[in-house]
Amino acid sequence: MARREFPGRRAPASEPDWLTLGQAAKYLGVAQSTIRKWSDQGRVPAFYTPGGHRRYRRGDLDNFLNRSGPGGAVQQGPLVEMEGYGVREAGSAEEGLAVLEEVSPDLILLDVMMPEVDGWEMLRRVQERHGVGAIPVVMFSGKVEEQNAAEATARGAQGFLGKPFDPQQLIEHAKQLLPA
Repeated sequence: MARREFPGRRAPASEPDWLTLGQAAKYLGVAQSTIRKWSDQGRVPAFYTPGGHRRYRRGDLDNFLNRSGPGGAVQQGPLVEMEGYGVREAGSAEEGLAVLEEVSPDLILLDVMMPEVDGWEMLRRVQERHGVGAIPVVMFSGKVEEQNAAEATARGAQGFLGKPFDPQQLIEHAKQLLPA
């Protein structure tokens, strides 16, 4: 995976020091919903205009890139949260497939409900390109029905979790699929 590091990077005079949500998402290479979630969680500092719009300071984004997240400095060890697993995030099936062309992950976490193409179709495309079972896949969905877990297994996924789920449950499942 390519590393982006910005030690001491200064924005040219033509680049603003404050970025909108869309600009910040593009700068980090993630979906707007992702940076919104990260700022809600306190991982990326956000400031609010009097109208309630988020603004991000370029220096804060550079610091974030250098310490964690997609494209950030390479972490030591196998980073899902504090567990040492490196995470790449994609906002759509097409974005996910493009990421898979760059790097072959050890595990794919795949939501059944996705924009444009659902998770089942994405699973089929991953298997078509990489082979069934070549990359372990854990499916998850907010629509939890008994047949979902069986369907996930029948389609070649290695697991299924219903939402909402405890993040520790996901981490334990990942540990089972990816022994250290």
